[in-house]
Amino acid sequence: MSLLQVDALTVRYGDVAAVNDLSFSIERGESVGLVGESGSGKTQTAMAILGLLPPTARTNGSIRLGGTELLGASEKNLNALRARKMAIVFQDPMQALNPFVRVGAQLGRILLQHKLADRKRAYAQVLEMLERVGLPDVERQYAAYPHQMSGGMRQRAMIASALITEPELLIADEPTTALDVTVQAQILELLAEIRRDTALLLITHDLGVVAGHCERMLVLEGGALVEQGTTQSVFAHPQHAHTSSLLAAAPRLDRADIPGGAPGDVVLQVENAAVTYAMQGREALHAVRGVDLTVRESETIAVVGESGSGKSSLVRAALGLVPMQAGRVALCGVHLQGLVEERPKATRRSVQLVFQDPAGSLNPQMRVAKIVAEPLRVHKPTLGELQRLESVTAMLEKVGLSAEYLDRYPHQLSGGQAQRVAIARALILKPKVLICDEAVAALDGTVREQILKLLRDAQTESGLSIIFISHDLSVVRAVSHRVMVMYMGATVELADNESLFGNAKHPYTRALLEAVPVPDPEHAGGKATLDGEIPSALNPPSGCAFHPRCPYAQEICSAEAPGERTVDGALVKCHFAGELLERR
Repeated sequence: MSLLQVDALTVRYGDVAAVNDLSFSIERGESVGLVGESGSGKTQTAMAILGLLPPTARTNGSIRLGGTELLGASEKNLNALRARKMAIVFQDPMQALNPFVRVGAQLGRILLQHKLADRKRAYAQVLEMLERVGLPDVERQYAAYPHQMSGGMRQRAMIASALITEPELLIADEPTTALDVTVQAQILELLAEIRRDTALLLITHDLGVVAGHCERMLVLEGGALVEQGTTQSVFAHPQHAHTSSLLAAAPRLDRADIPGGAPGDVVLQVENAAVTYAMQGREALHAVRGVDLTVRESETIAVVGESGSGKSSLVRAALGLVPMQAGRVALCGVHLQGLVEERPKATRRSVQLVFQDPAGSLNPQMRVAKIVAEPLRVHKPTLGELQRLESVTAMLEKVGLSAEYLDRYPHQLSGGQAQRVAIARALILKPKVLICDEAVAALDGTVREQILKLLRDAQTESGLSIIFISHDLSVVRAVSHRVMVMYMGATVELADNESLFGNAKHPYTRALLEAVPVPDPEHAGGKATLDGEIPSALNPPSGCAFHPRCPYAQEICSAEAPGERTVDGALVKCHFAGELLERR
C-alpha cells in the first residue's frame, strides 16, 4: 500500500476547477516533485492533502494517508494526523512562524500539544532538532524571535518545526524560492539529509531543484496532471507539449541568449559610491563601500551577490532614492546631485526602475490605463487625453497586453501580466537606463522567459541600457553582457559574460556558480560549497571580508584587504586569484 494515494481529486471554487481529476501516489521514503506554473493547482493539491482548504472550496475524490481517508475527515481527526503523520514547510517562514512567540517555544508547543513529550523532554528534543538543521548556538536560537533570524535561519527553523515529530509525509511548498542560491543549496541538502524515511512532496517551479532532489515528478497544467514519471525519463523524453515548454524555458548556466551588437557610449557612471545607514544606538552600517559601476548604451550589466551584499543599496543610491556618503553619479556625462526629488525631471525620466513585486509597486486603486499613463501626466503634462491613451495602448501592445487590459485593476492580473504593466510604465517615457531589481525572481519559467525576451527586444529596438539585479545566475547568464559580483558592499569580480561563467576567478563567484541547480538530472549541480550566510555589515571581518567562508584563505587574507587586480581581462579582488586558476 502506498503511503499517500490521491484518486480523482477535484477542487472547485464555483464553476472553476482549481484541481481537476488528479490521481497520483507517493511511496514511503520517496521524493516526488510537483511542478507547474502559477495557477496549475500545486498549492491547492497540498492544501487538500492537509485539510487546509477554505470553506468556499468544494472537493470530490479520495485522499488516503496510510489507508486513512483525509478528504471529508473531521477537524479533530485531521489535527491528530497533522504534524504526527504529515507536515508542511511553507515558502515564507516569516508568515508561517508566530512573530510573538520565541522559536523554541513554537517547536516545543508542537510536541506538547500532540502529547509526544513532557516539558523537560520537549526542551531537549527542540535543542536537538535545532542542532540537526544546522543552526549555530542552539540555545540562543531557541530564545530568539523569528525577526531576529536571517531568512535562511528562519527556513531552517521552519524545517525543524515540520520534522520534529518525524512525520511520514513532508510537503515542501516552494521552500527555497525566496532564498539566495547558496542558502537554497544548503536547505535542499539539509532536507535530503535529515528527513530519513520521511516521504517528500516538493512543490516548485524550479526544474533545477527537481532534477537534483526528486526521484519522480508530476507535471500539472490548469489543475490537471499532464505527465508523470521518473525525473530522468521526463527530462530526457518529455511526452507532453507543456512539459517540453517548461524544460525549454528553464534557464541554464551553459546557455546564453545575449542581445547582439556592441555596446555604445557610457550612459550611466557611478564612481567610488559609499552608502551608510545610521543605526540607532549602534555604529553605522556600511552597505556599499567604494563601488564603481558603468553601463553603456545597449548593454546589460548584471549585479549579483547574496542578500546583504549591497546590490539594491548601490542602485538606489544611483537613482537618488537613498543618499550617498561619498562618490559620484553621472548620466550621459552630467553629474547628478542630491536625492531624486532634487534632480531635474529630464534626468529622472531617463532612469527608471522595475521592482521585484509588481503587486507592491502598482497602485491597487488605479486601473492599468491610469497606472501606465501616470508618468506621462507627470513628465508630459501638455499631452492630450487621447494622445496619452494612444501611447498607453501602444506600449501595452509592445509588452504583449491587448487593449482589453486597460480597464483592469492590478488584482485582476496574473503575476506575469502585472510585471508587464510595471515594465510598460517604466518604458513609456523611453528611458536611457532601466534598472530591474529582481524583476523576474517571482515569475514562473515560461512567464520569466517572456519577460526576458521583452527586455531584450526593447534593448535591441531602442538601445536601452539595463542594470539587472538578481540572485539567479542562470537568468543572469541568459541576459547579461557583463557581470559584477558583490560581497559585503564591495565588488569582488567584474567580467564579461563568457569569461565569468566559463572561468570565474574569485572563489566567491565560483561558490555561487556551484550552488546553482541545473535542470538536468545527470548534472544537477546545486552544491552547498559555502557554509553559513554573509556576515553582518555591522561587524565585518578584518582583511578580505570573504575569508571566514573561503576554502582557500590564508593568513594574509584576515590581515590585509586585497587590492583590485586584472586576471585574464577580469577585475578581481583576491590575493590568490591568479594562483587559483592553476588549481582548477
